[in-house]
Amino acid sequence: MKLPSRRTRVFLLLALASTAGLFAGLGSYTFYFAEGLSYFSNDPRACVNCHIMREQFDGWLKSPHHAVATCNDCHTPHDLLGKYITKAENGYWHSKGFTLQDFHEPIMIRPKNSTVLQRNCVSCHQQIVSGINTHVGSRREMLDCVHCHRDVGHGPVN
Repeated sequence: MKLPSRRTRVFLLLALASTAGLFAGLGSYTFYFAEGLSYFSNDPRACVNCHIMREQFDGWLKSPHHAVATCNDCHTPHDLLGKYITKAENGYWHSKGFTLQDFHEPIMIRPKNSTVLQRNCVSCHQQIVSGINTHVGSRREMLDCVHCHRDVGHGPVN
């Protein structure tokens, strides 16, 4: 088998480097334009950078938890690795939904995130909820907190 000529290899290498540079440049600009570094913070304003979460943010401002909890306190695991994995996964789905305009309206929490939310409710309110277990089927399980307390995190629900 004959190897490509030196000129062809140089051309392919330049084409590959140019393509990689183009993607790196576009990616960097997109990260800058979308205020990507803000997503590493605990600042709730980061959640409204893309405007999808404006209603939820405004509701949180009026909610009982406004003074004591940020978005991350409720919606991400409390361990460092779990928090940033969840933030990356949610960021992907939120940016995809915003870019392609294919998100459910009104925006809905995914089952995986609902589990995180439930764990965080129970974690913060352990003294209150420790005795509020109920039988569901044949196993002992806690009721979903937002079943009764939907308006706690994001204010009154219409």
